[in-house]
Amino acid sequence: MAPKAKAKASGSKRKVEERDTDTEEETQRVESQASGSSKSLKRAKTEYFQNGQPKNKVLPVKIEFTKRDEDALRIATWNVCGLAASLKKGFKFYIQGEDPDILVLTETKESDMNNVPVDPALKERYPHQYWSISDKKTYSGTAILSKVEPISVDYKLPGHPDPSSCKGRIITLEFENAYIIGTYVVNAGQELKTLSAKQVWNTHFDAYIRELDKKKPVIWVGDLNVAPTAIDLANAKKAWNKQPGYTASETSAFKNILSSPDEPDANKFVDVWRDRHPDLQHYSYWSYRFNCREKCIGWRLDMFVLSERIADKVKMCEIRDEIYGASDHCPVVMDIETSVLD
Repeated sequence: MAPKAKAKASGSKRKVEERDTDTEEETQRVESQASGSSKSLKRAKTEYFQNGQPKNKVLPVKIEFTKRDEDALRIATWNVCGLAASLKKGFKFYIQGEDPDILVLTETKESDMNNVPVDPALKERYPHQYWSISDKKTYSGTAILSKVEPISVDYKLPGHPDPSSCKGRIITLEFENAYIIGTYVVNAGQELKTLSAKQVWNTHFDAYIRELDKKKPVIWVGDLNVAPTAIDLANAKKAWNKQPGYTASETSAFKNILSSPDEPDANKFVDVWRDRHPDLQHYSYWSYRFNCREKCIGWRLDMFVLSERIADKVKMCEIRDEIYGASDHCPVVMDIETSVLD
């Protein structure tokens, strides 16, 4: 019998038996710049990174995780790098194994609501589905699928001078005792060509999350497109102020959300995974190119950021780093007391 995919991320080695992509019809092609060729992966030899993260390039054969406590709500976020493509590579196997109560998807790349993939099992599991789709076809895209019905839903970033640019990037669900904001944050772009657009986003998002936090605690989740510190990416020194996601502008904007330098008495926020794993250098994204997964060249871009006053309600927060192959990102999951939303 194939071993289970472990639920707990740690520095220890974990065996991950890969799903046979030929028999499952989920073949993933990974470009190898070194050889100039691409290969379809079958049951590759299991190896491990030095920091304890596995190297599997397709999904594990069997996906099971520790069940949530009865008084806990499980929230998962996953940049799927195109939902239609991810569905063909085993997306459903992770959802079946994790069974989150709320699922935040980013970079869905849907062109319009008429083309959103309809999976009857997914619809049955999540009766409340909210999609934010970009005006630009097959670009960005954010969705929140929930078993719990929210009080209200909003798709805007208030005050942003170009509302159309925010389509596909933000959804806010209001619940009785908290807000959930799902975001696919603007990327600073190759050669930082869209850094100015990200700075505009960061300015207005900072004001927005603080305004919501004055009313109710906030759970901010998704692909935040920033590596907050040097241990959140490989080759940090080489990337500093040169690569999108790791510039002074981006990291300081994120840091300022956690603790405002202008308002010392303002409520603070917590980067939950980092708070619970202060020394681990684990990632949630590896490019398909240049054998980045094998070389451990990754970034931690997908996160949960919570109002500090509810951070002690978190029961678990882990990077599901063995769930790789259906996207170039892996999911991040958090269990939190149900009372936070109820």
